[in-house]
Amino acid sequence: MSKTNVEELLIAGGASEKFRMRYDALKTKEEFVALALADGYAFSIQDLDNVLRESGDSFESFGNPPKRIIWWT
Repeated sequence: MSKTNVEELLIAGGASEKFRMRYDALKTKEEFVALALADGYAFSIQDLDNVLRESGDSFESFGNPPKRIIWWT
């Protein structure tokens, strides 16, 4: 279920620029997971890492404003 929650969050971010901008602005995985929980997506940092590793994505951000290439479309 946690893996599903990560995947659903990544899909939601892929579908909405406003949604993903809130997450892209966060600096740490702890902040990212806390916001996800507040938005109804319950998962751990380990769950996030596992899904990102499986998909070949990295949590690193770049640019100004910051962006991540983790969102699924």
